[in-house]
Amino acid sequence: MLTRWLLAALHLLAFGFALYAVLSRARALRRLDATQSVQANELRLRDVFRSDTIWGVTAIVLVVTGVMRAFGGFEKGGSYYLHEPLFHLKMTVLVVILLIEVSPALAMIRWRGALAQGGPIDLTRAKRFAWLSDLEAGLVMLMVIAASGMARGAWAS
Repeated sequence: MLTRWLLAALHLLAFGFALYAVLSRARALRRLDATQSVQANELRLRDVFRSDTIWGVTAIVLVVTGVMRAFGGFEKGGSYYLHEPLFHLKMTVLVVILLIEVSPALAMIRWRGALAQGGPIDLTRAKRFAWLSDLEAGLVMLMVIAASGMARGAWAS
């Protein structure tokens, strides 16, 4: 019982941290200035990378705790979740977030490498990545709405 409770609490807390991180990344990305040098943007880039790291770690925590809760024998069991329409919505939203995240994640990896090597960084897509981060934040909120509906048996007859 305690393990189920702690796992659920960790999963829910991760949603809060994920939302904070992706919105912080969006805000930090908007502060970047593509017309300035890497040195002029260095502190802002560090903010982007810090938020991006928190976003990545919380995404991993969400996936791991979610899989454990759904299929690890800690909650209602896989057969329940696989027949729950809101679970399918939640998983579809997760896949959409992961697909959206491919481009920003690859860019962040390149930017981190370039910063470490003192090379140029192409920040022209920073505003687009900020917009995508905002979209991801909205999708994270949709996942929470779906999860709360599942917890309350919204589709139960």
